[in-house]
Amino acid sequence: MTNPQSAPGDTEPGHDPSRRDEDLAALLERLLAQVPGRTQKDLASGAGISYPTLNAWMNRTRGTSRIDPEKLRAMVEVFRRWGVRTTPREFFEAVGRPVPGPSGDEREARLLKLYRQLPESRQRALLKDAEAMLQISRIM
Repeated sequence: MTNPQSAPGDTEPGHDPSRRDEDLAALLERLLAQVPGRTQKDLASGAGISYPTLNAWMNRTRGTSRIDPEKLRAMVEVFRRWGVRTTPREFFEAVGRPVPGPSGDEREARLLKLYRQLPESRQRALLKDAEAMLQISRIM
């Protein structure tokens, strides 16, 4: 008997790699089906997303590649509150983006502290560098 393996970045053991080709609409349909009585409107409201935007994603009439990562994480949290097992990895893969590293309050506070100590010109340069790093990570 073998144990299920977790891929790096998974938060749930036994991540199902067969669903990696699932787009956001298919993922949301599958997860919503697991919570009878919950609707797209409930999800939109709980995640802080406008219903027309969520509905456009579900109908594939609006692109999903530029969705704010916090919106993806918010949808994960809504589903988890509803008792559905899901991971940020599933959502980021569904929109074709690499999974960001975990958000750590200590690291974020340290980064903000360092940023605030920089002169304005260096702050702008740091933001440009960070944006470039993000663009490169999306390509890879």
